[in-house]
Amino acid sequence: MNGIIDAGEIPSNPQKPCIWRVEMYEKKTIQVSFDENPNSFIGAQLSPENRWVKLAQIIPWSRLEGHYHQTFANPKVGNPAKSCRMAIGSLIIKERMKLSDIEMLELIRENPYMQFFIGMHSFSDRAPFDASTMTYFRKRLTPEILAEINQMIIEAGKEDDHHDDNDGCDAGMSDEDKPKTKNEGTLILDATCAPADIHFPTDVALLNDSREKLEEMIDDLQEGCDEKKPRTYRQKARKLYLRFARNRKPRYKQIRRAIREQLGFVRRDLELVREMIARSSRQPTPRQMQYWQTIQEVYQQQLEMYEQKKHKVDDRIVSIHQPWVRPIVRGKATAEVEFGAKISVSLVNGYALIEQLDWNAFNESGDLQAAVERYRERHGCYPERILADKIYRNRKNHQYCAGLDIRMNGPNLGRPPKDKKLYDEQKRQERSEAGERNAVEGKFGEAKRCYTLSRMMTHLKNTSEVSIHMTFLVMNLEKRLRDIILLFYSCLSAEQLTFA
Repeated sequence: MNGIIDAGEIPSNPQKPCIWRVEMYEKKTIQVSFDENPNSFIGAQLSPENRWVKLAQIIPWSRLEGHYHQTFANPKVGNPAKSCRMAIGSLIIKERMKLSDIEMLELIRENPYMQFFIGMHSFSDRAPFDASTMTYFRKRLTPEILAEINQMIIEAGKEDDHHDDNDGCDAGMSDEDKPKTKNEGTLILDATCAPADIHFPTDVALLNDSREKLEEMIDDLQEGCDEKKPRTYRQKARKLYLRFARNRKPRYKQIRRAIREQLGFVRRDLELVREMIARSSRQPTPRQMQYWQTIQEVYQQQLEMYEQKKHKVDDRIVSIHQPWVRPIVRGKATAEVEFGAKISVSLVNGYALIEQLDWNAFNESGDLQAAVERYRERHGCYPERILADKIYRNRKNHQYCAGLDIRMNGPNLGRPPKDKKLYDEQKRQERSEAGERNAVEGKFGEAKRCYTLSRMMTHLKNTSEVSIHMTFLVMNLEKRLRDIILLFYSCLSAEQLTFA
């Protein structure tokens, strides 16, 4: 058992992301192999026990080439692009070591094992690419591609467990050939939030950011124009905002006054920008147009909440730099409201998969039936039981599970049974399964403490989604690597007992 995934054909992603620069890509099916020539890397033998060497052996590099090749609009035009192994390997190193792009490149430049992991054929003291290239890697590797890679890792882990359980028995029959007529396994479901890298939003601060961005646009549009620069009252607006911001505990009337003042400055600046765009020969950049449209929506939302004296509005924008981020009410002790992407996760045999990722708040109970059907597609049968939070245990999901002979944890709907012994047994089983369900909470803790899920530092919508998927992919790689090491030592112990 060497932990290497066999090559094979998997369906390609029909959606091709838009890449800002044109590059050509040539499939590199011949990758660096540690087993063929261990002395060919830097003139000295690399240790096969190194974690990066072992991790490189369990990643299906050859199968990933087809997916990476499909992300190029025209693979035969443009400058030569970096290899698939270098792109995915660099993202894995960054996520596993919890580093920034620049720090990750410095570490690769110093470490021969990491250079071997990303597919380099010899040691070099120069960085293999620029830090800005990491952005293009994240744009090419879409969440759909990473989800398929994650699925391949999990399937390989299932094959390892199958071979370990059989121990050579039933060699002529595969998992696909064996009929599965009953439910098997446990499906654990839960949801969490991946906070984005934004400061805690307040209405006054958001309007102040909008005003400052509009003033930057006015200054940029004014360059090269012979007309007199319009008055924006920026010094007065800044002074009023600082007076409010230095107040530690502002009262309700003070907050209302500060919002009204900033709304007036933003309305004036919006009208100035609209007039300058209409009469000026110099047009704003696409990025500036995005800011302008976002600030108009922010102004309308804040004006509506101010006039109607309310604190909620549909599709509320909490950051002009990341307008897709929404407030997610979680009700936790540390943070009642989080600002980021909400993700629904399923956990099977220690491997985590993202069932749904959305920047808008959603009810995770609606993902149960889809998660069960995907479980059947992956494993060939329905789960025997489902461990989930009480939000999943509604009447619709209970009826669905009862029709498929799937047992859900927790008490049944309705009154408790009159038989005290039966009731006590149900409570005991509920406490026991609640402890098992904590495994998914442990995964969330691992992703937020050991990886980057606690704060997404990427500032684009698609790259943030890629970073979230990469977190779960690296966690599953670590899980499979631990399983392979455990399987190796268990086989070694069994051989020693046999010879003894």
